[in-house]
Amino acid sequence: MRISTAESQVMKALWAKSPLSAEDIIAALPADQDWADATVKTLLNRLLKKDAIAAERDGRRFLYRPLVAQGDYVHSESQGLLDRLFDGRLAPLVAHFSQREKLSDQDIADLRRLLEGLDDGR
Repeated sequence: MRISTAESQVMKALWAKSPLSAEDIIAALPADQDWADATVKTLLNRLLKKDAIAAERDGRRFLYRPLVAQGDYVHSESQGLLDRLFDGRLAPLVAHFSQREKLSDQDIADLRRLLEGLDDGR
């Protein structure tokens, strides 16, 4: 299942707290996300058709909740990026960012801790 960038904004609101009504989702969107109510409802309908969310009636409104776990979505998107750009390998991705972007001291320390943790687990 492919979730668009716009749809992922709705999912983030639902992952943070659910169930939510469409109005609650609109209120939870970032301030710079100035979407019309109809736009959010269109995104909700798309996510329903993709079985990414579920809706249940609550009086005159619907309450939405995610069916896709955030961790599963992040894993799928990450793996797709690795597969498309780096033949499924993580090392070339890290090398790319280390060459193109200045890694902060904190980034380097975090990477070292991750690698040490992997070594300890083997």
